[in-house]
Amino acid sequence: MALTSGGLIRTWAGAALLSATTALPGAAHAQGEAGAAPDYSDGSVWLCRPGREDACAVDLDAAVVQADGSVTMDIHQPAQDPAVDCFYVYPTVSVDPGVNSDLEIGPEERGVVHAQFARFSEVCRPFAPLYRQVTLTALRAAMAGNGDAMSGGALAYGDVRDAWRHYLEHDNEGRGVILVGHSQGARMLQTLINQEIEGEPVQDQVISAYLIGWNVQVPEGETVGGDFSALPLCTEADQTGCVVSYVTFRDDVPPPPNTRFGRSPDPANQIACVNPASLTGEGPVMLDSYLSNGSDGYDMATQSWTETQEVDARFVKLPGFLSGQCVNRDGAQYLSVTVNADPSDPRTDILTGDVVANGQVLTDWGLHLVDMHVVMGDLIDLAESQAEAYQDR
Repeated sequence: MALTSGGLIRTWAGAALLSATTALPGAAHAQGEAGAAPDYSDGSVWLCRPGREDACAVDLDAAVVQADGSVTMDIHQPAQDPAVDCFYVYPTVSVDPGVNSDLEIGPEERGVVHAQFARFSEVCRPFAPLYRQVTLTALRAAMAGNGDAMSGGALAYGDVRDAWRHYLEHDNEGRGVILVGHSQGARMLQTLINQEIEGEPVQDQVISAYLIGWNVQVPEGETVGGDFSALPLCTEADQTGCVVSYVTFRDDVPPPPNTRFGRSPDPANQIACVNPASLTGEGPVMLDSYLSNGSDGYDMATQSWTETQEVDARFVKLPGFLSGQCVNRDGAQYLSVTVNADPSDPRTDILTGDVVANGQVLTDWGLHLVDMHVVMGDLIDLAESQAEAYQDR
């Protein structure tokens, strides 16, 4: 059954605002259009902290739509007194004016936390700071040739660095931590690893780093080197101190010559692709997805998931609907996602997640909007396995 989706709420994406070779030095904070530097001892500049009713404390139950159209519920169960932490940096979502965002929590920040991070509460204590990120306003202006989005990168990184330092000093207490970031957030975490973690004692506490929707570079055929000097790519589910990174494209719409993701500017390097559903590289394998049902305001509008009944849960799971594998095609490395559609069954045949502008799909972005959604269940399973391995060391 081919159903028409409601399309994308957003016609843009939080994206590669800063080139993969651009350093983000730690800059002193200053007053400006983005306001004063955040004081991370103030709980109001955190989207998520443990034990609060905040952006991570939401209903995450998902409707499970089988191929025959039947629907059951997948009940979210937060961990009770988890032994490890997760530290999340969100992608480009702010619609504030100017280059850098303010420190007010808006629906866009809440929505992306619901979609990308809140489910990690099944494994860890959640920490998600606000930061004066480079805004979508700046991104759109830069894409139109009317501004320099890169000018706000140092300010954004300085906030993330300060939030991390505050977390380590006041909250961590020697616990293991999983770093989670997407797009601009992944870029911030990459710089944080380079400047604050690798070669420092805290490196031993990093369980893993999930740097999703960003071009992490490694030497061709290697698992370490390139963007990181010490942290390798993850190759086993019980491995710790490693990195998971990938960018996603549809199997039938591979990265075009002008792609933003998947190709390294350095011919000696390639872009990392670690499939959370199959770290050994086997594939294609079924993906455990949690797709948004339009209620989080981030990536997809409400669509018809099945002809048999309405689905009003915040998230939807479609067993057997998506499969994926890491591929190397025409010099690009990426997670290739296949939609296993069956026009004869009552379930939807549509995966939304493309970036659309003026009614046109921007193929150079791939499935950037749903990089994390398509393997969210696999990421949670991997985080649980790695957290257990860390505790058993």
